[in-house]
Amino acid sequence: MPPKAKAAGKGRAPAKRKLAEEFPPGEVLIDTGKKAWKLGAPIGQGGFGLIYLADENSAKSVGADAHYVIKVEPSDNGPLFSELKFYMRAAKPDLIQSWMKSNKLKSLGVPRYWGSGLHEKDGKRYRFMVIDRLGTDLQKKFEECGRRFPRKLVLQLGLRLLDILEFIHDHEYVHADIKASNLMLSHSDPNQVYLVDYGLAYRYAPDSVLKEYKEDPKRCHDGTIEFTSIDAHKGATACRRSDLEILCYCMVQWLCGRLPWEDKLQDPVYVRDSKIRSQENISEFMTKCFSSGDKPDEIQRFMEEVRSLGYQDKPPYEKFRSILQAGLKAIQAKDDGKLNFTPATPVSPPAQRTTKRKKAANAAEESETDGSPVKKKRVTKKREVNGVKKSPKKTQEGKTKKVPSTGKLGDPKSRLVEMGTQTSPGLAKKPRGRPKKASA
Repeated sequence: MPPKAKAAGKGRAPAKRKLAEEFPPGEVLIDTGKKAWKLGAPIGQGGFGLIYLADENSAKSVGADAHYVIKVEPSDNGPLFSELKFYMRAAKPDLIQSWMKSNKLKSLGVPRYWGSGLHEKDGKRYRFMVIDRLGTDLQKKFEECGRRFPRKLVLQLGLRLLDILEFIHDHEYVHADIKASNLMLSHSDPNQVYLVDYGLAYRYAPDSVLKEYKEDPKRCHDGTIEFTSIDAHKGATACRRSDLEILCYCMVQWLCGRLPWEDKLQDPVYVRDSKIRSQENISEFMTKCFSSGDKPDEIQRFMEEVRSLGYQDKPPYEKFRSILQAGLKAIQAKDDGKLNFTPATPVSPPAQRTTKRKKAANAAEESETDGSPVKKKRVTKKREVNGVKKSPKKTQEGKTKKVPSTGKLGDPKSRLVEMGTQTSPGLAKKPRGRPKKASA
C-alpha cells in the first residue's frame, strides 16, 4: 500500500517524525492511573514508533501469550496523540460494553483502551498507549487469497464494519482511513475483525455540533489515496458519508481485485476525478470493475445510497445492512459468524470464455494425438452432377464479418478488430452490425 498522502506547504517538505528508540524487554511503564505495564518484545513499527507486547507488571517476563500491546512514540510527535484522544473518549471497555448491550451485539470490532501516559528514559520523553492485542491484518489475507475475497466474506466484512462505523459515528468521530491493512483479526478468535489506526480519526461533531462543509487546499487528498473520499480529495474534513464511501471502494477492490484508478496513484487529481466520474455513473463504474455475470447488484445499490447522502446527514445504517443482507440472500448464503478466507474462484470475463465451437475444435485436435473418440460434426456431402462429384458452393473468399463495440468494455481505448485477422480476446460473440468507433 502506498503511504498516506499528506499535503505540504509550497516549497517545503513535511517534517520527518522521530522514531522511538527501542526499549529492552522488561521495561516498566506507569500510566496516568498509576498502573504498571511491563514491555515484552517489539512486534511491529508504525509511522509513529514501535509496538510492543505487554502485560500487567508481574515477576514473570512478558511472553508470546501476552494479552495487550503498547504503542510508543516520542512525545512531540502527533499521530499517537490524535489516536489517543479517540480511544480515551470512545474506546473505554465499559463504554463499548454498554453500546454492545443496547444494540444487542455479541462483539464489536473496536480495540479497547486500557491506559496511557508519558515515560522518560535517558532524558527523553515518550507517549504510550495500551490497547488489546490483535492478530494478522486483512491485507495479508487479501494477498494470500490472490487479491480477491469471496463475495460472502466481503458482505460479512461490510456488515461488521457498519456496526463499527455506527459506534464510532455515535461517539462523534469518523475514521477516515478504512482499508484492509487497518483491519485486523482477533488474536484469539479468527472470526472477529477490528478496525485499527485512528491516527486520522476526526471529531466531526464535537459536543453534538456538526462541522460545516469547507474546503481547505492544504488538506487535499488526506488519507490513503486509492480509498480516500471525494470530500478528502477536495480538502474538506471527513464526515460520516466519507467513511461509507471509503467502505464502498474497499468492498469493490476486495471483490474484483483492483480499482480502475490504481494505475495512477501518484496523480491524486486523476484519482479524484476518476472517483467523481464513478459517482456520477455508478453503473458504468461497476461495468468497468466486473463482468456482466459477476456484477454484485447489492454493491451498486450500496454506492447509490451513499451518493444520496448529504455532508451532514446521518446514514441509515439499518438500510445499508438490509442491502448487504439481500446480497447474501441472492447468493443463498447468510452471515453465520464464520469468516472463510478460502481464495475466491476467479470468474472469467465474458470475452474469455471458450465457445462450444472452440471446445469441439480443441477436442478434435486432442483426439488426433491420443486417439480418443470425439463426437464428429455433421459433414455436408458432395453432390453428384452427371456422374461427377462436386463440392458445395463456397462463400466469397476474403470477406470478413466486422465486430461492433458494445460500448461497455473495461478499457475505453480498446480498438476494434475484424474476424479473420488477429482477434482481441475482449471481442468475442458480438451482435451483427456496422462497428462504431470506440470512444477515447
